[in-house]
Amino acid sequence: MEDFAKKQNTFFVLLFCFSLPLVFLIVVPLAKMVTGPSFKSLADTIKDPDVIRAISLSIYTSLCAALISFVFGTPLAYVLARKNFRGKRLVEGIIDLPIMIPHPVIGIAILSLVSRDQWFGKILQAIGVEIMGTTVGIITVLTFVGMPFYINTVKTGFESIPVRLEKVSRSLGAGPYSTFLRVTFPLAWRNMVLGMIMCVARAISEFGAVVIVAYFPMTAPVLIYERFTAYGLKFSQPVAVWLILVSLVLFVSMRFLAKKHYSF
Repeated sequence: MEDFAKKQNTFFVLLFCFSLPLVFLIVVPLAKMVTGPSFKSLADTIKDPDVIRAISLSIYTSLCAALISFVFGTPLAYVLARKNFRGKRLVEGIIDLPIMIPHPVIGIAILSLVSRDQWFGKILQAIGVEIMGTTVGIITVLTFVGMPFYINTVKTGFESIPVRLEKVSRSLGAGPYSTFLRVTFPLAWRNMVLGMIMCVARAISEFGAVVIVAYFPMTAPVLIYERFTAYGLKFSQPVAVWLILVSLVLFVSMRFLAKKHYSF
């Protein structure tokens, strides 16, 4: 038995060593970037109102996208997890589409629907909603790119809940709405929080679609791009470091809260 455990450990060590080039590919460039700027440069950057505004906007719009995904994506995730119907694979493929298509195409697709010469764009204008060059436009884009990550994560959570628990609830007199709210929803809440984290993580890094729909107001990725093209690595790198640090604090906090309050 001890000999088997020793061989098993050796096997895992060999697998880990084999994966080291991939680990280095991820860690080394990020470590180099984070340690590149001086403390003075980082301190000066975080005092810049444009940087604070861009990072705050990225966080705000990403959280809005996650909240929208939670409200509208949760029912769809439950339907996909519990119901088989004709065209289900097509719906799942459509949900995954934003992951696969080039992101500038997403921005062009959104503009082709909401531009001022399109019927839907005219409706939005009539009710006072502007998409192009607005915070609303950024939230629309980030919801588009982040929604698949939320839906797929929550769908997996619903699928992991035994159907018999819902059947027991129904047999005790609870209706479908009560069963969902009192049984299914609480059991899947951890996956919902994880899905929102995944959505925020994807949304906060979006550049390609955002830059087409709303170059201004600038999110952090757009500001990093502008400073890199205008001034080079020296002025863009500190902004990128702050975005990484702020995002890390945000994600760790969300995971900590999820573990602390929603452990089952």
